[in-house]
Amino acid sequence: MAGSQPFSVPLGGGLNKSTNSLALLQTPGVATKLKNFEVATEGGYRRINGFSLFGDTLPNSSNDVEGLLVYADGVIAVVGNDIFFSKDGEDAWLQLNKDSVAGSGDNYSTFTGRSELSLTGLDQCEFAVFEGTSDYGEVVITDKSGNNKPFLFKMTGTSADITTRTYFASQITISGTTKAKFCTIHDKHLVVSGDPSTPNTIYYSSTNDIDSFSGTGSGSITLEDKVVGLKSFRNELFIFCQNSIFKLQNINNSSTIAVVPVTKNVGCLDGQTIQEIAGDLIFLAPDGFRTVAGTARIGDVELGTISKQIQPLINKIAAASNTLQFSSVVLRDKSQYRMFYSSSSDTTANSKGIIGTLRPQGFEWSETLGIQAPSITSGFDSAGLEKVFHGDRDGKIFNHNTGNSFNNVAILAEYQSPDYDYGDLGTLKTLDYAKFSFTPEGDCQPTLRYKFDYDSNTTPQPVDIVLDSIPEPAIFGSATFNSAKFGAAEVPLVRQTLTGSGHSNFFRIFSEDTNAPYTINGIYINYRPSGRQ
Repeated sequence: MAGSQPFSVPLGGGLNKSTNSLALLQTPGVATKLKNFEVATEGGYRRINGFSLFGDTLPNSSNDVEGLLVYADGVIAVVGNDIFFSKDGEDAWLQLNKDSVAGSGDNYSTFTGRSELSLTGLDQCEFAVFEGTSDYGEVVITDKSGNNKPFLFKMTGTSADITTRTYFASQITISGTTKAKFCTIHDKHLVVSGDPSTPNTIYYSSTNDIDSFSGTGSGSITLEDKVVGLKSFRNELFIFCQNSIFKLQNINNSSTIAVVPVTKNVGCLDGQTIQEIAGDLIFLAPDGFRTVAGTARIGDVELGTISKQIQPLINKIAAASNTLQFSSVVLRDKSQYRMFYSSSSDTTANSKGIIGTLRPQGFEWSETLGIQAPSITSGFDSAGLEKVFHGDRDGKIFNHNTGNSFNNVAILAEYQSPDYDYGDLGTLKTLDYAKFSFTPEGDCQPTLRYKFDYDSNTTPQPVDIVLDSIPEPAIFGSATFNSAKFGAAEVPLVRQTLTGSGHSNFFRIFSEDTNAPYTINGIYINYRPSGRQ
């Protein structure tokens, strides 16, 4: 009988869809399927958290949620054709789009009694916050419909009771009937763009006066390409267009202000994908996710492609981009970028997303399924706590990245390894057992599936095995007597006897339940080579 051989695989590298099966033998830690898992910041693959309803009332019936912003001690939500604010989503939402609000602000009763400011056909919204000297900052809202002028809102007063606060609301006149789709704050100016009649033009407000586009420091610049997004980054304003990227320099110096091309060969698919993470900008280009990084030369930039491992997935998204709505967010505590995409006809169950976790080697990727998020936001509230919310097309707003279910629906999660040949594809191997390193965060019972010879239908295949003996460790100071398992290792190794033979095999670990998340750290396999065939 041949002697047993060990094979150990630490998991890492994320999802890889661009490498053929033989080349993947050189990177056994990557995943060929990684659905509703995230690359953990400490390494390994962690099943993601879920989401839960924010409060128990809907802002505006079952209308689409078009935009969200963490603001003050609550959240601003654009739902249907109206704008609302709530601290906790429990009571009636406060409608913000009010007309004829006093320039000095309204008290609560006067504000709520104002007539509605009519907004037309609101589509996915963008938000810009001018900090200024107000309690929570001044919020500017634009939307992708191109039907509306920018909406300006602020709230003052720090009492927990919102009925004691003062409210300001108005529309901003850029020039005549000029509308705006995109907005950002850059170096004391509000910058907007996207008017349907002048899609190549950006407009910037007066200095320190974001609702005036005719005073000192204001102006406009017309580019040669259609603008799809704006982002202030470091000391420059990056202007993302369909087929090119520019940057605006020296906005506060009329004699040296200039628009400089960054590239005329790369554009942005959708401005909703632009985010700042770890001192860099990330966005979705037609050929994949790219970053805008400063080079060693002052004022120079480079564009780097960071998603080659998932290029086939990117190609499918780019091909269907005209039918998709995109949204994106950064989870700072995870060093993570999340982008969600779905069409208007997609259900929640078949809505998809991509997660990119920034690791020392660069971004590592995974996928989501079952999160419909045409709008999503993260930010710090007035108490300094990071909040993350997303909204769907049924008027619901959710606490994102929390709990063990998708609003009481089981989370389907799936990891699959490459096929392992253990160093020699020509040798038949008999598997004796494997040890799986888990970090459970509560009770979990994932299922193990392993198949031989690329799941060949001519090779006998073993049945699935439920891993129901993963001991959750009892951590001193947090464990509850009579519920945690005392004596269990912090990172338990689960030993599972295996049967069957083949030239190669893969492992799949999956679950569909509302149990706690768990991290798969690595796999140790004991096998016996039994001759060349």
